[in-house]
Amino acid sequence: MTPRFIQYFCIDKNFHLSLRMRFGKGSLAWWGPPKKFDTHLKERRVSWLELFYDLVYVIAIARITHHLAQDVTVNGFFEYVCLFALIFWGWLNGSLYYDLHGNEGLRTRLMTLWQMMIIAALTITIDQSGDKRLFNVTIVFMIMQLFVTYLWWSVGFYDRSHRRYNMPYTILFLFALALMGLSLSIPDSWRKVIFPLIVLCNYSPPFIANELLLRSSLTLDLSSSMFERLGLFTIIVFGELVAGVVNGISEMQPLDFYTWLNFALALSIVFSLWWIFFTLVSNREVKKGFTNATLLELLYIPALISLGLIAVSVTSFFDMHRELHAGEKMFAYAVATYLACISVMMGLLELPERFLTIKRPMRISLLITAFAFLISTFVSINLDLMYYLLAIVVLLVVEIFYLNSLYYGTMEAGETSESSRETQASP
Repeated sequence: MTPRFIQYFCIDKNFHLSLRMRFGKGSLAWWGPPKKFDTHLKERRVSWLELFYDLVYVIAIARITHHLAQDVTVNGFFEYVCLFALIFWGWLNGSLYYDLHGNEGLRTRLMTLWQMMIIAALTITIDQSGDKRLFNVTIVFMIMQLFVTYLWWSVGFYDRSHRRYNMPYTILFLFALALMGLSLSIPDSWRKVIFPLIVLCNYSPPFIANELLLRSSLTLDLSSSMFERLGLFTIIVFGELVAGVVNGISEMQPLDFYTWLNFALALSIVFSLWWIFFTLVSNREVKKGFTNATLLELLYIPALISLGLIAVSVTSFFDMHRELHAGEKMFAYAVATYLACISVMMGLLELPERFLTIKRPMRISLLITAFAFLISTFVSINLDLMYYLLAIVVLLVVEIFYLNSLYYGTMEAGETSESSRETQASP
């Protein structure tokens, strides 16, 4: 028989070998290094961590929208666009990193936690007042910039084959970081010049990386899970529209029938805008190719900014001390931009073959409705608020009715054609 101490030694040795295989330097199972972007997961679902990550952005978007409502000026609009573009950039890079390189390891979860802390800190600094507000907001953005830069750089650290692809991210993101630091010591007028350069540095690296990928016969498409994430982010901004209606109505006194009727009309407008977007854009596949994917992501920026402006406009409708027709022009411009963005987005999406014939009429119809809202900004009609809201509802409902008539008409024609073919094929 084998001595007992030798049995214990063998068991202990096997146990340590198992630990080294699981948690050793070679595997790093507990830490979870970034997965390769060409490791595709079939039918990947949006994780609970990603949904939790989105929550902090709900607060950030709410704060900057609230500040725009308090300062509806050219400078207030410029600040809103700046903040929104950088917040969306942070969310997009965090989401894309998780989609391409995320896993169930500890590293991915800690990276998500740290970015959530940065955005939460940003929401605190945005609410500050005084001379230190701009300085503190810029510092937090610099921290976010440095963190996102590290995310993409770390991919090449763990996988040398990725280094040539993440080099544009590292270089241009660091240059944007330097520009942010420079903005702290220059006059306000120069900051408006630097901001477009920061945006250009932050949004251009994917195009450069794509050229490098094509040279290696590689390409990146927008995954279905990432497309779903964009839809979830859109829902976040739509929440601000609902909040805008509720906040506006809450300030009105008394809450009589007329007030509740305006409330119903305003929510109907929000629901109509939601209907158009998620009927035409969601549940679709993006055309293959990096360019289509990136253009679609970039189109979300003006579309979502427009939704934020609509939220501010709707709130101003119910301000009893507002100037006559204040907010109506901004609302019309925002809706026109929003509908135009949806029309362009449809050109980047795949539709079933039988619906290809109606794709062009649907896109043209959206542009015509957008043009109608644009024309309304040049026409001065003294309408009571209730009739103004009713006119908007009617215009949007007409658009929805036309789109649905095209869709269901084509569907019925397809079903009739398929039924006739089955009848002819039957003995």
